[in-house]
Amino acid sequence: MRAAVLPVSMELLLKVRELAVEFCDGTTSYSALHGIDFEVGRGEIVGLMGESGSGKSTTALSLLGLLPSDSARTSGSVIFRGRDLLLLNERAWRNVRGSQISLVFQEPEIALSPVMRAGDQVAEVIRAHRNCGWQRCRDEAVAALARVGLKDDRFFHSYPHQLSGGQRQRVVLAQALACEPALLLADEPTASLDARSQAEFLELLRQLRAETGLAVLLISHSAEVQASLADRVVILKEGRILEEGTFEALYEASAHAYTRKLLGATRTRISAAELGSAAQKL
Repeated sequence: MRAAVLPVSMELLLKVRELAVEFCDGTTSYSALHGIDFEVGRGEIVGLMGESGSGKSTTALSLLGLLPSDSARTSGSVIFRGRDLLLLNERAWRNVRGSQISLVFQEPEIALSPVMRAGDQVAEVIRAHRNCGWQRCRDEAVAALARVGLKDDRFFHSYPHQLSGGQRQRVVLAQALACEPALLLADEPTASLDARSQAEFLELLRQLRAETGLAVLLISHSAEVQASLADRVVILKEGRILEEGTFEALYEASAHAYTRKLLGATRTRISAAELGSAAQKL
C-alpha cells in the first residue's frame, strides 16, 4: 500500500520510497522489508506499528545506515532534506547520525556506560559533533539535561545506576537531542518504563515537539502509546505496509483484522479518543 500524502500545510522532511532490505548469510537470504513507502513531515509524529518481526527496527536502522554492510542489501531511496541517505558513504553518514537524525532505543541500560557520569555521557555526544572545548560541551550537556526535565545538578553528576529507569531514559533522550536533530527515531522508548514514567516520557516528547518542531518516527507495539502521541499510524506486516491513517480512523474503521488486533479494536468498545485520553492519564 502506498503511503498517504502529507497534509498540504505540512513541509516534507523524510520521504521513503520502495525501501527494501534483504539479509544474506552466504547460503540463504531473507527479505525483511518489501519496498515500503512512507513520509514524515516537519514536526510530525508518525507511529510505526507491527508485530515482532514485522520490520519495524530494520526500518529504523535502515534510515540511519546502521544495518551490517556485509549481510544486508538495501535498495530504494530515503530522501531526507532533499538528499538520498542511501547514497552516502560512511564519512557522510557521521555528519547525519546524532546531529540531524537521532535514535533512542528501549533499554537505556544498554545505551549508557555504567562507569561514566550522566552529564559527561551527554557531553561526549556533543563533542563528537561539534568543534568546541570540553567545558563548552559540558555546559551544553547541562542545558540538554534541563530540556528533558533533569534540571538539578545532581543528575549531571550521577552514574546511571543512581537514577531511576525513567531518569535514565531521559538521559538517553538528552543525548539524542543534544545536537538538535530534525528527526528522532524512537524504537519502543517506553517499553521498559512503568506506567507513570511512560506517561511522563510521552508528555515530554509532546512538549519537545511543540517547542522545537521535532519530528518523531515512533516505533511502538502499544496502542495506548500510539493513541496518545501519533498524528498518523503506519501498520507494518511481514515487511509490507498494510495501511495507514490517524489512530482514530484505523481504530474505528480498519478493513484488516491484523490492524484491529494491534489496536485492540476487537477486545474493547471504548473509542480511540477515549483510549488516547486514558493513555495520557496513566
